[in-house]
Amino acid sequence: MFKKFTKEDVHSRSNIKSSAQRGLKTKFVAQFNDLEPVIDNIIPKKSQAILIKCEDKIQLYSIDNEVVLFQHFDDLIPDLKVVHKYPQCFPRVQVDRGAIKFVLSGANIMCPGLTSAGAKLPEESLPEDTIVTIYAEGKENALAVGKLIMSTDDIKSKNKGIGIELVHYLGDGLWGLKE
Repeated sequence: MFKKFTKEDVHSRSNIKSSAQRGLKTKFVAQFNDLEPVIDNIIPKKSQAILIKCEDKIQLYSIDNEVVLFQHFDDLIPDLKVVHKYPQCFPRVQVDRGAIKFVLSGANIMCPGLTSAGAKLPEESLPEDTIVTIYAEGKENALAVGKLIMSTDDIKSKNKGIGIELVHYLGDGLWGLKE
């Protein structure tokens, strides 16, 4: 989604009312329940959130000149910098070492990269369209955020095709965006 993203893709910037900011926080916590204790650290009460509208119906939400989350249609998706600060708050999958270079070049993640030795899927089943953070075998920090194309049970049973659509990864246009 942000592979070729640049400042030219930004259309407008506007401050968000505090009531809309509270609604945004509520929706973000509803999508990721584990954010409840840290949501005020991510979006502080007295801060001014800025809505940045971009190409392809993407909306970035920025606090203190740093994008903390973005919205594409109905999904609220955390920025990787937020994932690195609060890794325990988001569903997590792990790819094997062989997938790292492909993920960092923006490729979607194939099912075999999620089911081979070195890869890990969560114990509990995650439904299709869940936003997940993607880690790599032997690495401490997340390298990407993606959206499940099929449930984790289907990924395990079919083991064929695209399992995760990549949304945001280390080194993409959003990662390097400076306001």
